[in-house]
Amino acid sequence: MQVTSQLARNLREVHFGVNWTWVNMKDSLKDVDWQQATTKVHSFNTIATLVYHTHYFIVVTAKVLEGNPLDAHDKYSFDHPPIQSEQDWEQFLDTVWASANHFAELVEQLPDSRLWETFVEEKYGTYYRNIQGIIEHTHYHLGQITLLKKLLLEG
Repeated sequence: MQVTSQLARNLREVHFGVNWTWVNMKDSLKDVDWQQATTKVHSFNTIATLVYHTHYFIVVTAKVLEGNPLDAHDKYSFDHPPIQSEQDWEQFLDTVWASANHFAELVEQLPDSRLWETFVEEKYGTYYRNIQGIIEHTHYHLGQITLLKKLLLEG
């Protein structure tokens, strides 16, 4: 099996299931409504903000894999569009799922040799580091989402 195929599999699994942790974005969010998603708990980011944040890095990295320049700014990675209804939330999630699938397809198409090349600039490391980082980043924030969801259900 190619490394890129395994990375693509891991990307799909953190979003859609059957990963080593048995926790994934889609199942974790399936019973979260728009009001829960946008409710602030203490000083933490909202669920919607965390979903957007993980989605942001998938979108900008996918553009690089499509041959475009890197256009990413951490300061914008938490600025999701307004979610003011269940329809807004569902449309946003549909976009997240489509972007995750698209990104996994792009990763799958990469030759393994590309993984060890510099990603845009030396300071960003390799393609592998960035793709694996997105998987780890998504798992990290998925843990936060899971805890926020529990706090919202309790309170």
